[in-house]
Amino acid sequence: MKIAVTYENGNIFQHFGHTEAFKLYNIVGGEITGSEIVMANGSGHGALAGFLKSNNVDTLICGGIGGGAQNALAESGIKLYGGVRGNADEAVQSLLSGGLDYNPNVKCDHHNHEHNNSGHHCGEHSCNH
Repeated sequence: MKIAVTYENGNIFQHFGHTEAFKLYNIVGGEITGSEIVMANGSGHGALAGFLKSNNVDTLICGGIGGGAQNALAESGIKLYGGVRGNADEAVQSLLSGGLDYNPNVKCDHHNHEHNNSGHHCGEHSCNH
């Protein structure tokens, strides 16, 4: 099993379509056997889903994620745990122990508001409502 987490400074990055890095975890027998941080090599849900598939990822933990990205992941056979916040390593451990707090109905509605010059950046707001 290989788990990917949208990653920034040790935490789960909250905007899947704009993530610049993933932390990939190799899992054998329910235990983490190794991990690495990899750069995403693109943006947008199609490119990121393809990137994850090419890295043999079968599970994704992330924050906010839109419907198009959810569909792209499903088409790639990647199981989604969205709406997760906090430390990436702790989230993976929680998933492995069966106690991950995630939102099975996660939605990212950031596309429905205007971005202005007020210093707003997608990674700084909550996309998981």
